[in-house]
Amino acid sequence: MDFKSISQLKSLLNENKISVKEIAETYIKRIKEKKELNIFIYFNEDKIHEQVKEIEKLPNDQTLKGIPIAVKDLFCTKNMPTTAGSKILNNFEPTYESFVTQKLVDQGSMFVGKTNLDEFAMGSATNTSYFGNTINPLSKNDNPLAPGGSSGGSAAAVAADLCLGATGTDTGGSIRQPASFCGVVGIKPTYGLCSRWGIAAFASSLDQAGVFSKNVTDASILLEEIAGHDQRDSTSSNVQIPNFSKNLNHSLEGKVVGIPKEYTVEGISDEINGVWEEAIKSLEQKGAKIKHISLPHTKYALPTYYIIAPAEASSNLARYDGVKYGFRASDSKSLDDMYELTRSEGFGKEVKRRVLIGTYVLSAGYYDAYYLKAQKVRKLIANDFVEVFSDCDLILTPTAPSSAFPLNEKQDDPIKMYLNDVFTVPASLAGIPGISIPYGKDKQGLPLGIQLLGKHFNEQEIFNAAFSLEKDYE
Repeated sequence: MDFKSISQLKSLLNENKISVKEIAETYIKRIKEKKELNIFIYFNEDKIHEQVKEIEKLPNDQTLKGIPIAVKDLFCTKNMPTTAGSKILNNFEPTYESFVTQKLVDQGSMFVGKTNLDEFAMGSATNTSYFGNTINPLSKNDNPLAPGGSSGGSAAAVAADLCLGATGTDTGGSIRQPASFCGVVGIKPTYGLCSRWGIAAFASSLDQAGVFSKNVTDASILLEEIAGHDQRDSTSSNVQIPNFSKNLNHSLEGKVVGIPKEYTVEGISDEINGVWEEAIKSLEQKGAKIKHISLPHTKYALPTYYIIAPAEASSNLARYDGVKYGFRASDSKSLDDMYELTRSEGFGKEVKRRVLIGTYVLSAGYYDAYYLKAQKVRKLIANDFVEVFSDCDLILTPTAPSSAFPLNEKQDDPIKMYLNDVFTVPASLAGIPGISIPYGKDKQGLPLGIQLLGKHFNEQEIFNAAFSLEKDYE
């Protein structure tokens, strides 16, 4: 049976046309059939059946009762491994749920497995994982494609119909870019809307939990359930969470949509520009007013991000030293030796690269020249958005500079890989919400995404605009 949405599956359950056990069996079968895509780090049939027994006891009014959800393996999950895609956490099994996954459990979700990711969320192709590459389910047999990253496993799980929704994290574009590559919906909410408690940290001032889904309505349902204030996270915002799904409205009459000139970059394909133009025309036809705007400090976003994020990573990852949990090198002869060997053997190439960069920019001799300056530029980037949003309701841009590329195409060129984040990083630095929805295809038939950005805590606005544009391709 083909399930198209959370609402559809909920209706079938409520009408007793399908059982939670039958849902579980359906998705177990699908996951087994698509094992070669390497989407899941952890998949356990017995664990799913255990969940079924508990879910069946829940009342039908639980929003997500029986809904199959895939969890990015960066979120701590009780009695399930949490590896962050790294050897250093290969055997780590938390004794608690993250804030986000606990909220999903409370609403009756069925976790079908833990999805693959770039190690500690550092990557744009899900090819730095200790557990191997994830293959984009849209690939042809002779040309495996990258699913994007770092949340590539979660995006691929939704695209391959192995779940109806999935959790992800977005630090510089790690939800929105894989959503674009896999042809699904992915939203990064405002920084602080979803608690980071229980998520393995990459860059604490940038990391934000979000979701993937097949459509905008499902994304609004899922975000509504995982958002909320959490006292255990000092960056968690205490704001009222709207009923996103019930408030969905495709009317754009009178809305002002900004089109930033800085997002017309050299080398971007005519196909992506064409899709962008189509979306602009559609918004105009739906009653929106188009305004050409400038975000002048956008050109500094990537170098700023690749100073701040590695700096925070070098600090956050210092906790992985082989002492309390995770991998420990076996051949060490002293404590210092154990630290050195554990980290050199436990971390992959990309993680070590970013930790070294971060340590360098935080060093006494270079702190002011790099890290402090980057923080000042970050403020200028954020101020650009504040100024633009005084006159605009939304901003429309492409999501990524290309469609999904061959799996190993950019593996040996980190700079080319980092450039995949050129359209997503500015919003992350500013902490504003952004959504990517599929909007057209390239000449190879691969999906292309467009990105909608909104004011802080105005997810409803971007949901509504995305809901309206989604209608163009129903």
